[in-house]
This record gives sequence, C-alpha cells and structure tokens, in this order.
Amino acid sequence: KMLETSGKNNVMDIQLEKTNCLLKIMQSKEVSVKEECTTLHNVIKGLQQTIEYQHNLKGENEQLKRNAELMKEKFKSHEQEYKNNIAKLISEMKIKEEGHKVEISRLYQDLQKKVELNEEKHRELIEKKEVEISELNAKLRTQEKAKQNEIIKLHLEFDAKLARVQTKSKSYADASVLPQSIYRRKLQHLQEEKNKEIAILRSTICDLEQRLSINKDSHLKRRRF
Repeated sequence: KMLETSGKNNVMDIQLEKTNCLLKIMQSKEVSVKEECTTLHNVIKGLQQTIEYQHNLKGENEQLKRNAELMKEKFKSHEQEYKNNIAKLISEMKIKEEGHKVEISRLYQDLQKKVELNEEKHRELIEKKEVEISELNAKLRTQEKAKQNEIIKLHLEFDAKLARVQTKSKSYADASVLPQSIYRRKLQHLQEEKNKEIAILRSTICDLEQRLSINKDSHLKRRRF
C-alpha cells in the first residue's frame, strides 16, 4: 500500500508539475493576450479619435464651406453695391460736368457780349474823336484861310495907303511915319493872334490824336487778350 500510495503521489506530483507548467503557460498567454488587448484597445481608441477628428474636421470643412459661400454672397453683394455706387458717381459727375459746361458757356457768352459792347463803345468813341479831329482840322484850315485872307487884305490896304501917302508932298513925309507904324503893329498883332490860335488848335488836335491812339492800342490789347 505504501508503494501504491507513493506511486500515486509521484503521479500526482507529475500531474501537478504539468498543471503548474500549463498554468504558467496560461498565465504567460494571459499576459500576452492582455497586452494584445491593451494594444488593440489603444488602436481602437486611436481609430475612434481619428474617426472623431475626421468627423470634426468634416464638420469644420462643412462650416468653412458654408462660411465661404456666405463670404462669396457678401462679396457679390458688396461688388454689386460698389458697381452701383461707381455708376451713380459717374452719372453725378456727368451731370455736374454738363452743368459746368453750361455755366462756362453762359459766362463766355456774357463776357463776349461785354467785350462786344465795349468794342462798340470804343468804336463810337473813336469815330466821335475822329469826327472832332476832322472838324478841328477843317476849322483850322478855315481859320488859316480867313487869317491869310485878312492878312492879304491888310497888306493890300497898307500898300494902297502907303502908295497914297508916298504920292503926297515931301512936306508931309514925317507925318506918314505914324500911320505906317500903326498898320505894321496891327498886322504884327493879327499875325501873332493867328499863330496863337493855330498853335492852340494844333495842340488840341495832337492831344486828341494821342488819346485816339491810346484807345486804339488798348482796344487791340483787349482783343488779343
């Protein structure tokens, strides 16, 4: 019985040893499986995070697309508003430009009328001065002719009286000096008066001609301007 019991114990020891070996193997496999499970769990977690990130990224992309569409619509709206404002400004500028053209044309016409009116006044003034000069020249010629005729008449009278005096007796020779001197003084006085009047008329004519020349020069300068 002891041998049998010893044999049974040996068998049990062998079985226990096998069992321990199997247990160690199983424990080792369990550790390996746990590690694999942990690895798989981490992989699954990483995949979940990736999927979640991609989902979030997709949502962000969708939001970005929506924002881009909104920005595009706003840009189109602003672009159209900008075009409308530009068109409005161009229209207003054209209207103002036309108004300025009309105003400039009106001012030019007014200025032209004033220039023409001044030219007409200057023409009338020049014509008036020319008539005055012509009348003064005619008056001067008439006065010169009248004075010349008067001087000739006095010369003739003087010569006639002198001839009558010379035909008288020598006893009256001294008495003839007085009338002769009187006639000469009268003749000299008339000549001086004539010269003074002629000088005054010539001075007046010269002054009028100078004024007329100045008016013509001023008129020409304004025409050139």
